[in-house]
Amino acid sequence: MPRLLIIVGSTRPGRVGLPVARWFGARAEAHGGFDVDVADLAELDLPLMDEPNHPRLQRYEHDHTKAWSARVAAADAVVLVMPEYNHTFTAPVKNALDYLHHEWQHKPIGIVSYGGVSAGTRAATAIKPVLAALKLTVAGELPIPFVARFVGDDGVVQANETMTDAADGLLDELVRVEATLRDLRHPVAA
Repeated sequence: MPRLLIIVGSTRPGRVGLPVARWFGARAEAHGGFDVDVADLAELDLPLMDEPNHPRLQRYEHDHTKAWSARVAAADAVVLVMPEYNHTFTAPVKNALDYLHHEWQHKPIGIVSYGGVSAGTRAATAIKPVLAALKLTVAGELPIPFVARFVGDDGVVQANETMTDAADGLLDELVRVEATLRDLRHPVAA
C-alpha cells in the first residue's frame, strides 16, 4: 500500500495545525488508500538549513537530515497541513522542503490550508512555485476558513460534512495521481 506523509507545517505553541493534521490523518486512515505517517515539524526541529552540500547531491552530513531524507523518500504522496502567516507559507515548511531535492520528486501533494476568512489560500498559492520546482504535483487543496471554530475545547477537530467530503475527495485524487506518477518514481528496468 502506498505511504502518505502528512506534514504539520506550524511549529507555533498553541497551534491549530496539529489538531487539523490529526483529523486529516484519521480521515486518511479511514479512507484506506494509504499507510499514514504524520510528521510534526515542531517535533522534527530541523535547524535552519545547516547542510554544507546542495540537496541535489544527497551528501548529507547531519543525522537529522538523513532521518528526514529517509522519511520523505519512503512516502509515495504528501499532504501539507499549513497555516497562512503574513499572506504566505511558514518558514518551517520552506526549510523542511529545502533540506531535500530528489526525495520529493514525482509525488502528488495535497494542501490542507487553514486560517481565518482566507482559509490559508494565499499561502497555498504562494507555495505552488516551490512545489513545482521540486517536481511535486499538486493533486488538490482543502482550505479551511475560520478553522478555530472547528476545534473543540478538547483540541479535537469537529469537522462538518463539507470538510469531510473535501478531505475524502482530496484523498481519492491523491490515490489516483500517486498511481499515475508511480512509474516515474520507480522506473522499471528495461
